[in-house]
Amino acid sequence: MSKTSNDANIKDTTDMVTAIAELTDQTTDGTQTTLDTPHPLFTEVKQHCLVSAEQLKRYSNADELPTDTRTAPDLDVGFGQQRALKALQTALDIKASGYHVFAAGENGLGKRTVISRLLTRIAADAPTPDDWVYVHNFTDPRTPLALRLPAGQASLLQQQVNSLWQQAKKRLSQRFRSDQYQSKIEAIKNDTHQKESQAYDVLNAEGKQYDLALTFRSFDNKAVFVHPSQLTTETDQVATENDNADNKDAKTSINSQNTSVIGESKKTTISSKDAADDNEYGNSEYEAELSNFVQKNHMQKRLSQLTIALEQLEDEANDAIETLHRNIARRALQPLFTPIYEQFASHPLVVDYLKAVFADMVTHVERIVNGDDEEFVTAVLATTPSRYAVNVIVSHTPDSGAPVVFEDLPTHLNLLGHVEQITQLGTVTTDVSMIRAGALHRANGGYLLLEASHLLEHPYAWQGLKRALQSRKIKLSSLEQMLTLTGSLSLAPAPIDLDIKVILLGEADLYYELLELEPEFDAVFKVRADFHDDVPRSSEHELALVAKMADIIDYADLYPFDRSAQAALLEHLSLQAEDQDRLSLHSDLLIKLLHESNRHARLSGNNIVNAHHVTQAIDDMDERSGYLRDLYWDELKNGQQLIQTTGSAVGQVNALTVVSYADSEFGMPARLTAVIQPNIGTGEILDIERDVDLGGSLHAKGMLIMTSYLRALFSQHHALNFSASLAFEQSYAHIDGDSATVSEGCALLSALANVPIDQSFAITGSMNQLGEVQAVGGINSKIAGFFDACREQELTGQQGVVIPMANVKQLMLRDDIIAAVKAGEFHIYGVHTLSEALTLMTGLPIDTVNKKGRYRKETLFGKVLSRLMLWDENQDNNDDDIDEKKSKKKDKKQQKAKRQKKADKRKKQKRKNKKDNNEAVMDDDSSIDQSVDTNDAKMPIDAI
Repeated sequence: MSKTSNDANIKDTTDMVTAIAELTDQTTDGTQTTLDTPHPLFTEVKQHCLVSAEQLKRYSNADELPTDTRTAPDLDVGFGQQRALKALQTALDIKASGYHVFAAGENGLGKRTVISRLLTRIAADAPTPDDWVYVHNFTDPRTPLALRLPAGQASLLQQQVNSLWQQAKKRLSQRFRSDQYQSKIEAIKNDTHQKESQAYDVLNAEGKQYDLALTFRSFDNKAVFVHPSQLTTETDQVATENDNADNKDAKTSINSQNTSVIGESKKTTISSKDAADDNEYGNSEYEAELSNFVQKNHMQKRLSQLTIALEQLEDEANDAIETLHRNIARRALQPLFTPIYEQFASHPLVVDYLKAVFADMVTHVERIVNGDDEEFVTAVLATTPSRYAVNVIVSHTPDSGAPVVFEDLPTHLNLLGHVEQITQLGTVTTDVSMIRAGALHRANGGYLLLEASHLLEHPYAWQGLKRALQSRKIKLSSLEQMLTLTGSLSLAPAPIDLDIKVILLGEADLYYELLELEPEFDAVFKVRADFHDDVPRSSEHELALVAKMADIIDYADLYPFDRSAQAALLEHLSLQAEDQDRLSLHSDLLIKLLHESNRHARLSGNNIVNAHHVTQAIDDMDERSGYLRDLYWDELKNGQQLIQTTGSAVGQVNALTVVSYADSEFGMPARLTAVIQPNIGTGEILDIERDVDLGGSLHAKGMLIMTSYLRALFSQHHALNFSASLAFEQSYAHIDGDSATVSEGCALLSALANVPIDQSFAITGSMNQLGEVQAVGGINSKIAGFFDACREQELTGQQGVVIPMANVKQLMLRDDIIAAVKAGEFHIYGVHTLSEALTLMTGLPIDTVNKKGRYRKETLFGKVLSRLMLWDENQDNNDDDIDEKKSKKKDKKQQKAKRQKKADKRKKQKRKNKKDNNEAVMDDDSSIDQSVDTNDAKMPIDAI
């Protein structure tokens, strides 16, 4: 290294040291300040940021509340939810398609109760919707008919048809058992028999012309023509059989006689033939017999023609009997149907249906009377056959208003209805009486409330509801066929007109998901009604909430609550809202508190609930949900959880956190540490939680904001020649949120400046890129968590928490914490900026500057810059040492090269001398040897 370069480096180092001295030379008042005495700025900030005990909780004025809940004012159904109710009213007033409502709000707000009560009031003055029934379609049995009737008429029609069936069956049975009916049937039969006899007599007379007689065969009673000689034998045989059908001997005798007669006849015929072989007389007899055969065949054809005529005669008789039956049925049923026609004369479709029933009964009167057909037998659990059943789908009491229906199990079947089936002897059957109504049928003409999350749990339920609302018709479909693409034969009932308003209840997140994933959702549910979680805390709203308490108490039949109990409940609702100026509207929490407070009053023998009972109920609820919290405190007591509430430490902060577990939430302090690696990196900050996937996106955002803020602070003064790492110690769960940004900034700046942080303090707060401290959530739980930790390790009077000033209005602390603050055993500070927080945590001024605009040496930022410069100086010194070593090494190499060059030059000279000597004594061998020996002896000396 050259002398000029060294002088320049020494001059730069001197200037840097001088600059550092200027930075750390002066204080605000020109005197040296030590940490032994508090800095005036620290005292000023401490007094300015201190939160008084009066700011820690807002109490309700019991004197402004009713004496007890029995004297509370009437409940306003829409209390606190005017925005939602206005949106709901808008949807109800518009009759266009798609104006259904999604009521968005957290679970437990009482959305269903509020909407149900409001709709009940509106529905009471609304027109009562029509009734609907399904009936058998006699033209197409697979598509039952849907009939609309005025309110209350469906049940009346069902009763009338049931009664009609009973009377019709009874009357028809009587008519068909009457003597008059029997005489008419006998007359028809006798007339037909007489005509048949006359026809046979005429044909028989014609057959006698050909020496043929008409008879009936005994085994099949068929009419045939035979020779008179055979007629006598067959007649005797028939007579014998009729006289003694069971006497086989007699039959055998008659048969034998007949056989002998026939045999004799045959023999006579044969002998006659034999005799006629020799003469002409025999030829004439043969011709006569042949002619008789032709005549017999002719008569048999005439008999066939007569048989056809007789069959027509029988058909005419049957038609006459059927006509008789129908005439009897008409005369019997007409008086039964006429009054019903007149009763429903203003409903043509109903009259048409009744006429179809009348015609069907007349047509099938025989099957009805005989009772041997399943279609005309009374169905199981019914009073009429399914063929004549009137299935009431929905019926309303006249002038009862519109229906308000809440369906807690919104499956596809429960929403749109379904067709049941029955299996008998392995055969699956169904009919019009097995059609079942759904929630849409029951709420048709009114209002239907559904839980959105429950609706989406069931397959095809949303699709079925959407289709019905878009088409404005309820069409029953077989879910079995939709799921399996097969299924047994089912009915296809006619669709029913739909006029309804549907209100879906759900959380806002679910609403956004439906908007994103269901393209048609916004077209069906065009109105969103937002329900608020809380209301401003005013005297008017406090009285309204007392009225709500009184309503719940009356409904549940609880003891009345006095003024003190009402005030305690209001204060707890304000705590749940995490704001002194707001009141929570969560009905579930309020109902739970009322019931448990009532229990404590009952156990203590009181018939009125006071504040002590409410406090006991709150303590019980807190204890039930405190299992995980108790485990943490056990670890703290045993020293397994490292928390320091006294002393000081560099790069270590007590950060306030909130643990959410199931339905409970509690605060706990966590140790946050920062470690610096100088001269490595350019200001990178490693978030260990994020790198191991234990930190959420909000936590990462807070880290990046804090990193950006620090770079903006110091990069303009000096290069950031370090890297750092931050971690929550003994944290093994997921961490999210930006409420640790201020504590992370404090820990990092403490490590950079090598300034200790007071461990008596815990801190929480979010921060923006300008260093301003922002509000965080769970502030009451966080403060309670650190207070309990300090009390567990003994209160020293120096401990406290640093919170954002914006959170002071949200403080609703426990009474024991407020008492400790009043006694000076615990302190709460609210800060606006990171500088105020650092001043409280370190006792130093943070960012005061001198006349040159540089941070003063006693400030925290001045110490940070001093360390940055010191690290840079140390780095430069290290660089100088490295350059000097390199220079020395280079000199050694150069000297070695020079020596090597001299040695090579000597060797070259020796070789030249040797060559010259050889040429001089070439003729004298002894001279050569001597010269060589001389040179060999001199070489080591030259080399040395």
